[in-house]
Amino acid sequence: MVESMPSPAAGLLQYARLLSGLSQAELAKQAGVPRTMVSAYERDERQPTLPTLARLLKAAGFELRMHIEPYDDHDDVLAAAEARRSPAERKAWRDYQDARVRRDAAKLREDLAAAGPRRRS
Repeated sequence: MVESMPSPAAGLLQYARLLSGLSQAELAKQAGVPRTMVSAYERDERQPTLPTLARLLKAAGFELRMHIEPYDDHDDVLAAAEARRSPAERKAWRDYQDARVRRDAAKLREDLAAAGPRRRS
């Protein structure tokens, strides 16, 4: 797994905020929490409780839906394959993934800027 990958909560929160066109300060105000809290959650410095995450997502105009499914061992299989790679292969793969994440993030920012803010009341 890529070490810089955000937690699911951090990723969901930042994605919802970006889609809604809100700044961290605007989201915090709508959710009734300090801006520093939103920042800490998005940077993975803190983990929100489920009720807090749901409240923040609602303030961005989204709702959190969850369900359970039978366990899928694909992450275990990938971790075992990763363990068999040489350090050079692991570094090359991480570098490739990091570049891909940066490219995808730049494309998302470009698409969001072209679409303009989608503020929700």
